Parts: sequence; C-alpha cells; structure tokens
Amino acid sequence: MKARILLIAALFAGVFIFITSRAGWRPAFLSRDATSSSAPLWSGPGSVRGAGLSNDEQNNIDIYKNAHTATVNITSTVYRRNFFFEVYPVKESGSGFFVNAEGLIITNNHVISGSADVQVTLHDQTRYKADILERDPANDLALIRITPKGRIAPLSLGDSEKLQVGQKVLAIGNPFGLEGTLTTGIISSMGRDIRDESGRTLEGMVQTDAAINPGNSGGPLLDSAGSVIGVNTAIYGPGGNIGIGFAMPINRAKVMLDAVKAGKKMTRPRLGVSGTLISGDLAEAIELPSQGGFLVYDVADNSPAARVGIRGARRFVVIGNVEVGIGGDLIMAIDGRAVDRPDAIARAMAQKLVGDKVELTLFRNGRSVKIVVPLTNGAGSEPL
Repeated sequence: MKARILLIAALFAGVFIFITSRAGWRPAFLSRDATSSSAPLWSGPGSVRGAGLSNDEQNNIDIYKNAHTATVNITSTVYRRNFFFEVYPVKESGSGFFVNAEGLIITNNHVISGSADVQVTLHDQTRYKADILERDPANDLALIRITPKGRIAPLSLGDSEKLQVGQKVLAIGNPFGLEGTLTTGIISSMGRDIRDESGRTLEGMVQTDAAINPGNSGGPLLDSAGSVIGVNTAIYGPGGNIGIGFAMPINRAKVMLDAVKAGKKMTRPRLGVSGTLISGDLAEAIELPSQGGFLVYDVADNSPAARVGIRGARRFVVIGNVEVGIGGDLIMAIDGRAVDRPDAIARAMAQKLVGDKVELTLFRNGRSVKIVVPLTNGAGSEPL
C-alpha cells in the first residue's frame, strides 16, 4: 500500500515538471517580473507632470520673483564693552529693501544702532559700504544709502492705513543668515503697542503670523499686490518664531522719506495728552456723545496740548465697575478722522514732524469745537 502511494506521488510530480518545462510557466512567487530589479516599486502615470499651481501659489511665486532682488542683507559692526570695560566689536545682521533706483534702503534702526561700519550684500552677493542718512528711533526705522554699480529694481510702497485683519501678507528677509527667505501669513491684528529691547514703546504695530525670526528685522512685509505695507521689526518672546511677529506700518517710513527729501530734521512730536477711549453707554452716562472718542485725563506741562488749552479731568467717578475721569475734553476727531480706536492719536502723530500742525475736533461744554495745534517741542515721553 505504501509503495503504491509513493508511485502515484512520483507520477504526479513528473507530470507537473513536464508541463511547466514545456509551457514556460512558473509560480507567481518565482515569476521573472516579480523578481526583476527593473520592475517599478510604485504605481503612477506613465509620464510625470508637475502639479498645477493654484492662483494663490502663483501669486506667491510672482511676488517673490519681483521682490527678493530688492531685499538686502545688512551687517553692521557695533562696539561694546565687556565686564572689564574693554571695547570689542560685535557683528549684527538684519535685512532691508530698496525704495528707489539710486540706492536708498529702509531698515530698522536697531539693525544699525551704534554701528561704526554698515555693509550691504545684494542678492547677487555684491557688497557695498552704506552711509546712514537718517534714524527714527521712536519707530525703529532708519534710512541708509549705497551707490549701486548696476540696475536696481526698488519695491513700491503701499498704504498701511487701509490694512485689514485677515488679509494675506508675505515677509522676505534673511532669518538666521538664510538669505532670500519667503514666509507667508495674514494680518493677525492692528494697532499693537510693544516694547523694544531698550524699553521704548513702539506704537501701532501690525501683528502677523507670517514667520519672522532674528535676521528678518528691516525686511519688507508685502501685500498680495507686492507692495510694502510694513517693515518687519520684532518677534514675540526671546527665541524664534511662534506665530506672533510685528511690523512697523510703512506710512511711518514715508514720513521719514519725506523729511529727508525736504531736508527736515527727523524729530517726532507728541501732543501731550493721556486718557482713555470711551464710547456707547459709558460715554452717555457722563453726558458725552455716544460715538465717543479719546477722553483726556491729563495734559503734560509745556506740551502742544497745554499751550492751546486742552483740558484734563477735574475728578474721577466710578460708573458700574469702571473708574472714569470727567470734566476733560473729548477728542472726537484728529485731522478730520474719527478717533475710534485706542491708537488713533498715536497713528496721527506718527505722520507728523515737529513744526507741523494738527486739527482736533473736541466736545467741550456740550458742543463741538475745532482747535488747530502747532506741534512744537516740549511734550514728555509718555503722553501721546
């Protein structure tokens, strides 16, 4: 019986070998296609094409192509003292951008602050020594100039007064020395006040979630049309980007450019008032118009506001859970623009130089009056 089973098994094996050897058939796990090194390891179309670009992606690409050549790397040498009062040089770096074809560059004041030597490196790696033309420490802005040997394609300046939270922005700069870096995001908020490293308050900043890191300082913040709407200035916290960055509105830099063109000294005025924004039911509770405005609490001595008789609060009362000063002037408009946000006066003053004038619309003694204020020196550093 055992011999018969072996004989049948041998017969089937012989038939199997005969058939496979004649037909050239092999089981799948021994198939030539499966074991060939030329077989593809993935599935896909026979011909590979690049992914189609969305309108937003193409917009980013176009803006970068036009703007990155106008963005420069700035290196400055700053001399400091160590623990033993020995002077030693420190290299600082940041960014900047051309605003005309003659070599004018806008950057941050802190990028070149205290520097004895400023070097500018263009996108093609050519280097120039730069001259410092003007500084605006109150807005952390500076204007420097090189004498370019080749053609310069400057950036166009937009209008930072028309910015809206949620609109797209693009930042170009040299974070950590990585030149020509593009990041994108949106405007997260407007009118932010932050303190710089020296303790100075930078007023009315644009907040963005576009990645801004050390080295981006002084670079352009652009809108979707490729126009500069801000100068990248600061990041939140001591480290790198956490999605909270700040840019100085470009209209502040326009004032500096106009002053240089007119040969004026870059001196920022202060109105010399402090107080609070008030409107609605709270304003009506102290017999003021519901549209509200900036309610003056204090007026700095010898300030422009004091010289024209702006009045501060006579006393303070508690309404609900809010303490409010009463008896002071309500500034409802400045140069015809409604005072409807906390930084309205700071924004208006940022457009002025010492020697300019500003028109205030006040609510006083139950009626509206207009007063023209010459902006002279004399206001303290803290009031608006």
